[in-house]
Amino acid sequence: MAEGVTDRLCAVYAAIGYDDLPEGTVAACSRVLLDATGVMLAASGMAAEARPFIELAARSPGPCTILGTGLTAAAPQAALANGALAHALDYEDTFDAAFAHPNASLVPALLALAQEKGGIDGKRLIAAIAVGCDLSCRIGLALDRPMEEGGWYPPPINAAFGAALGAAHLLGLDARGLRDALSMMLCQAVMPGEIKYSQRTVLRAVREAFPAQAAVTSAQLAASGIAGFEEPLEGRAGFYALFAGGAFSAERLTAGIGERFLVEELTFKPWPSCRGTHPFIEIGLELAAAGPDRIESIEVEVSPVQQMLVEPAERKRAPEVVIDAKFSIPFAMAVAIVRGRAGLDDFSAAALRDEAILAMARRISARIAADPALDRGAGGAATVRLKDGTHRRDQIPLARGAPSRPMSEDELAAKFADCASRAAVRPGEDQVRKLADAIRDPSAITNMRSLFEPIS
Repeated sequence: MAEGVTDRLCAVYAAIGYDDLPEGTVAACSRVLLDATGVMLAASGMAAEARPFIELAARSPGPCTILGTGLTAAAPQAALANGALAHALDYEDTFDAAFAHPNASLVPALLALAQEKGGIDGKRLIAAIAVGCDLSCRIGLALDRPMEEGGWYPPPINAAFGAALGAAHLLGLDARGLRDALSMMLCQAVMPGEIKYSQRTVLRAVREAFPAQAAVTSAQLAASGIAGFEEPLEGRAGFYALFAGGAFSAERLTAGIGERFLVEELTFKPWPSCRGTHPFIEIGLELAAAGPDRIESIEVEVSPVQQMLVEPAERKRAPEVVIDAKFSIPFAMAVAIVRGRAGLDDFSAAALRDEAILAMARRISARIAADPALDRGAGGAATVRLKDGTHRRDQIPLARGAPSRPMSEDELAAKFADCASRAAVRPGEDQVRKLADAIRDPSAITNMRSLFEPIS
């Protein structure tokens, strides 16, 4: 039988170890781990939505840290809790080219398994991040039909498969074991598009809890010898058939595999909101300096991909829950204009009732347009009408944080320190510094089980 796409992917990924990774890939994986850890720590103290997941997880005794809480749990439950924390603030890394969050379920799954198994060093974890993140990104890039056409919400679904593969890789499974883990995930990974339409649900914030837990379960079952499918990705009823009507490019899925690691092409977020709001936050910060009181109205120009961030208009101008505010261009832009910043404290329950922000959001309307000069998911433009009758037009082709406009190492370190300071159980500055230093040098981490003990 000819080698299928899944077999080719798994054969390459199974053979990759830390020493096979380019220096830039190792550095990128370290940034992923640092950023993800900081975001989860912050969410432990700020995201009330995640508290039920934490409480549920803590009922299952185990050695795995629930970050920022002082609590531990068994691996599947710890992954559930940390997965809920990983996206709760919408502050984690993204892959702009495929509108993906490849690490929000991967990192929680890997940390849980590494702590449960014991004896896992930093090198092994970094290799698992590299391959898991790579597959998540590739799965999205290979699509020839939007998954949304079938009523699905792609980011957590695509990330789930990378998380399963990375988890199986961490456990040292061979190519068949990786394929089996992907098969187990195919039996679990769903995320309905209804998550975008329900006005008051907070599931959008904690959605990564489900694929993170499923990734641990998938890897554990594969490790126990449960046989999966021969073609979980490309099969006639596999991933692409179920989620995209079979419309995908095997060439894009496999091009450069093992040589080019897409973890190097991630965006790290300067602001804690949906990536599609970021160009408008940038514009809003410029307008803040010019004086909010001078603004009569604003028309934003968004791509069809960003349409869900401006419609329905009244809901987006006055969101009812914080996660919806983070998925609102009018609200996020108004925050930036009125407060001159858009940090963790600016997307809160109190901000939802801030009349100055709401009044500014009401002045913002939207026009849907596909401008090739603007990135279709992370670019945008705005025409501002001032009260003196003059107009100005601002545009951001690609928002900050992308590889071509990256956050500096100092900015990422400051983000981590700020996030860590907001944990439910707050670590001291010295503890935060030591953790950051350890993550920056993963080759020196001898046991992942002890890495988080000082701040758990």
